[in-house]
Parts: sequence; C-alpha cells; structure tokens
Amino acid sequence: MIAAQVFEPIAHESVVQAVVDKIETMIVEGVLKGGARLPSEREMAEAFRVSRPKLREALQILESRDLVTVRHGDGTYIAELTGRAMSPAMLALYARHGEAFHDFLEYRREQEAFATRLAAQRATAADRERLAAIRAELEAAWQADDREAEQEADFRLHSAIVDASHNTTLIHMMASVFDLTRRDIFYNRDLLRSIDGTGRALLDQHLEIIDAIEAGDPERSERAARDHLDFVEKSIHRGRELQRRERRARMRLNSVD
Repeated sequence: MIAAQVFEPIAHESVVQAVVDKIETMIVEGVLKGGARLPSEREMAEAFRVSRPKLREALQILESRDLVTVRHGDGTYIAELTGRAMSPAMLALYARHGEAFHDFLEYRREQEAFATRLAAQRATAADRERLAAIRAELEAAWQADDREAEQEADFRLHSAIVDASHNTTLIHMMASVFDLTRRDIFYNRDLLRSIDGTGRALLDQHLEIIDAIEAGDPERSERAARDHLDFVEKSIHRGRELQRRERRARMRLNSVD
C-alpha cells in the first residue's frame, strides 16, 4: 500500500484539478504504479490538505479516465495501465517454443544495461537508500538460504534500478517485462539457482551492479548489467542441458529394469 507521506499539500486555485494533476504526474513518473492501493480518503485529504469532498471529486475524475479503480469495501487502486506485453495465448505459445528465451533476454539485456547506465548518472539519495536496503535483503536471504526471499529481493532490485533511471518510458515498459520474469514465463528461476555455485555468483553480480551505481560509474554499471544477464542466459542453457541428460539417463535406467 502506498504511504500517505508521498502526497504533498495542494496549493492551487482549482483544488480538484490540482489533485488530479498531482496524481496523474505521480503515475507518469512511476511513483504510483499499477495495482498499488491508495491510502484512505481521510489520509489523502490530510496529506493534500484538501477537504474529503474535493478529494472524492478528484478521484471520480481519475476513475472516469480509467486511471484508478474503486473497489467498494476495499479501497481505491491505481489501474493496471501498461497491461501485459503479450496476450495469454501468445505467452502460452512462447512458453512452448524455447527459442523465444534468447530474444527475451536479449531485449532485457539492452534495456536494463541502458537503465543501469542512467541510474549511475541519475540516482538520487533516496534511490541509493533503496538500493542499500535491497543489498541488505539480498545478503540476509543468502545467509539464511531463503530462496523465496532471495528471488523477491532480486526482482525488487531490477525494478529499483529501472526506477533510478528516472526515464518514465523505461519504468512503464519494463514493468510489463518484469511481469513475465516474475511469472517464470521464459525460464524458471529455481532452475537457475539449482546449479552449483550459481546462487553465490548471482549475489556477487547483484552487489557489483549496486556498487557501480553507488559509485556513479555509468560504464562499469552498464558492463555489470550486461555481464549479469549474459551469465543468466548461459546458466539457464546449462541447466536445461543438465535436465535433458538426467532425463535420458533415467530413461535408460528404467529400460534396463
């Protein structure tokens, strides 16, 4: 849920339009993302320093523009605006054809390398604070051998890097790409981490990316991002080959029985 502190007092002749403009800007900038639950009307009205009727009117305008969704009895949510990169039928088709995996990672590599370069140039103190917190989460998950926490921190790191690029098109476009990653459409992240030594290598790569961004080094940051995704691609190919060998070996063993 979005914290009320992100909303600032409104000072404008048209209070309702000012609230609408502020929330729209926060959506464009990626501060408010699809699916995020907004604070209660009382909290938002207090944060904006406007009356609840004025706030309600602004939310109605945003709802009419399909920017927010009101779920009665639950709350108001930012609408899923970017949608999915592909239809369910296309996703199923891609999942059945492994050659799409290379194209997916190729696209990710180019976009994330660009985003990481920008992050090294543009990251603010708040961005660095967020990256530092994720670093701590990654290291703690590794120490605890908590794969679920490790994967979640991994996902949040890549999203935080794109956010730190401060390029609104990248932020919204990559949200759709990361959705495919989170749902394991093109590759299974458990498989990636099941390969001996891969988990430690991934952690070291993530820490190198964070260090490079914090150092404000665009070239090092871009190189670290490319090296990371090259490693992911090679490791997944290796993991799939190991699976194929094991499957063949099991079939031979069973045929002997």
